[in-house]
Amino acid sequence: MALEAKAPSAEDAREGVEAVIAALRARFGERCATSQALREQHGHTTTWLANQPPDAVVFAESTEEVAEVVKVCAAEHVPVIAFGTGTSLEGHVNAPRGGISIDLSRMNRVLEVNSEDLDCRVEAGVTRKQLNSYIRDTGLFFPIDPGADASLGGMAATRASGTNAVRYGTMKDAVLGLTVVTADGRIIKTGGRARKSSAGYDLTRLFIGSEGTLGVITELTIRLHGQPEAISGGVCPFPDVEAACQAVIMTIQMGLPVARIELLDSLQVKACNTYSNLDLAETPTLFLEFHGSEASVKEQSETFSGIAEEFGGGPFKWATVAEDRSKLWAARHDAYWSGRSLRPDAQVVATDVCVPISRLAECVTQTAADIEAESLLAPIVGHVGDGNFHVQVLVDLNNPDEMRKCEAFIERLAIRALDMEGTCTGEHGVGQGKQKYMRREHGDALELMQSIKQALDPHNLMNPGKILPQS
Repeated sequence: MALEAKAPSAEDAREGVEAVIAALRARFGERCATSQALREQHGHTTTWLANQPPDAVVFAESTEEVAEVVKVCAAEHVPVIAFGTGTSLEGHVNAPRGGISIDLSRMNRVLEVNSEDLDCRVEAGVTRKQLNSYIRDTGLFFPIDPGADASLGGMAATRASGTNAVRYGTMKDAVLGLTVVTADGRIIKTGGRARKSSAGYDLTRLFIGSEGTLGVITELTIRLHGQPEAISGGVCPFPDVEAACQAVIMTIQMGLPVARIELLDSLQVKACNTYSNLDLAETPTLFLEFHGSEASVKEQSETFSGIAEEFGGGPFKWATVAEDRSKLWAARHDAYWSGRSLRPDAQVVATDVCVPISRLAECVTQTAADIEAESLLAPIVGHVGDGNFHVQVLVDLNNPDEMRKCEAFIERLAIRALDMEGTCTGEHGVGQGKQKYMRREHGDALELMQSIKQALDPHNLMNPGKILPQS
């Protein structure tokens, strides 16, 4: 199915871009920037894919300003790419057809907090750490925590999750409503503050995970949670990754309400020891955390200790002091950077998959064997409580042989997960990097996605070249 009308000639397209930039400069002044360095920054970020910068960057400060930019671009059929903090890993903010990057980082206000209803309304540029700092004194917290301090708008656009997902869910569970600027510049609101509704299509979930291809998210109404009375956690070593994964499977199948359960293979533990000044045994290790009352977290920790012993794991070392727990989880969130320290002259090609929990051990052990067989330097780390794990392949991007080996490994990993009835990406999103697997994963449903894209964005202006093949 065609996703756009006949493309304008190169000359007409260039004239359209120049007209848009002139109009945006007249309206926004210095907030419309065209420097090469700034454009490259907004077109590349942490991805390993080739840099494809936009033609200009506009720093918007309100929903109405975003709508203005989109209307100007729509009039000339110039693409629009939303930009949050630039922490995506699959080329989400690249601009393969040029266009205007709308930087939402200045839209960073917490608009209201409704403590009694456990929700809040924020602008899209608010980051997860900023929100939790803002609401700390209310006794509430926002649990979705991807490794980076991402913007909440970007987290919704990519359907992000993190270490707490096994208990608190992902962004699709956290977002109650959105304000979105559509491809023609309209401002619409989806959902609301009610905890459930039977009225109409669920447009909120349609935009969550759409990666900016259907509209620009500018505000979010978000579900909050009460800070737990007690938290316990710590680390538990295992003889191998299979034993660690089997312990995770039993933990979940028994219904133990673990808040976080994270796997680090021996190589990742080594990296964390060096980068984050830990002193863990360099063997496959689970990081865990339990939330609840004093009695319940003690019981949960003891139950897990028994499970670990069944698979040769332990001892489960409790981190009883809050500062010690914070140090552990800071190390986990810094896994990307600690992984890079294993080979400072290389770059990270990060990828992730997710499988049904019953297939977790099989998928991780086969992946570990694949890494060893190919002699790759590639630590494994994952949110294994929901079957999601990540691999960080350290390669020289300028070495064709290394890149071919890396890309072949990533393809085998994605297909392995799909063959196990999983997904090619549980958390990073599709962007440009995972497009090739969309047909295999979704089959004929891909045509329905393309129909939705065509209906909402007939000229394919919203973040073109992402998610849908040939878009």
